Amino acid sequence: MIQLHTEYLGLALRSPIVASAGPLTGSVDTLMELEQHGVGAVVLPSLFEEQVEHETYEIDRLFELHADSFLEAPSMFPELDDEASDERYLRLIEAARSSIDVPVIASLNGANVGGWVRYGRLLESAGASAIELNLYTVASDPLMSSAEVESEQLSLVALLADELTVPLAVKISPFYSSLGSFVVGLQSAGAAGVVMFNRFYQPDLDAEALDMVPSLSLSSSDDSRLPLRWAGLLRDHLSMSIAASSGVHAGLDAAKLLLAGADVVMMTSALLRNGTGHVEAVETELQAWMRDHEYESVGQLRGAARFGALADPAAYERANYIGNLATYTSRHLGRGPIHVT
Repeated sequence: MIQLHTEYLGLALRSPIVASAGPLTGSVDTLMELEQHGVGAVVLPSLFEEQVEHETYEIDRLFELHADSFLEAPSMFPELDDEASDERYLRLIEAARSSIDVPVIASLNGANVGGWVRYGRLLESAGASAIELNLYTVASDPLMSSAEVESEQLSLVALLADELTVPLAVKISPFYSSLGSFVVGLQSAGAAGVVMFNRFYQPDLDAEALDMVPSLSLSSSDDSRLPLRWAGLLRDHLSMSIAASSGVHAGLDAAKLLLAGADVVMMTSALLRNGTGHVEAVETELQAWMRDHEYESVGQLRGAARFGALADPAAYERANYIGNLATYTSRHLGRGPIHVT
């Protein structure tokens, strides 16, 4: 019998398939569906510190603005939600923990030191099994060096990891000057795991209004190649967990990422396209692939094709632009293979 159980951030998971932060993990009803279909853990949508602080600022500003208004005109004050964003989020954690048995990982997108620590403690106290810190930032200041950016982020991770008693995972983008060194630095800073990678939602330009507009594109299986490469390169250098995120749509995608060295794979786009039941389909495909290739467990599968296990490990590092272009050209022009050395 194929064993799918694995360990992530020190947590025992019944499956390596994790529902990552997204619209489907923001509802207790869909969280229960995901659990029923076999997901190993869930990551709740991110709590954005900027959003919470903005709400607080707007409430204070409106009350100050109308502080001297006539008492007979209560409509001058805005109607407020019963709960602020952070309070709703904490209630979501509590409701999720009481409704499902798989680990509930809270996600935090912070902007400053005080906010990271404050909200990290709140998420922990609400019952989160672990916290995923989302470093969703764009280093757009040309006067700030890469060394400064990375040093600041590593210091903040170290501070938060020291303040928490639950494990901390760090979700990163691939846009670091020395990605491998930065990930090793995350481990040294106290992170229990790394999630590779963020999908940056690039804005588009409205050429008529001359304004930037939001733009959302879901991933495809091809997007799994980036986390696959880095999971394979870094597996032997890390004792902390690796979560591969982006491009997981089928059981074969999951198998490849686990072979490269990931402990878990995370899905959002595939679930948005196909519904929560797609978890079960991916797990069935993964088990079938493992059975066909005589793997009995995820532990046996994990890292079998990592950098150090390949006959030609340098293949992970080569860009192979010339070889890829030559193969593409020969295929589409109907020629035989072109060998380039």
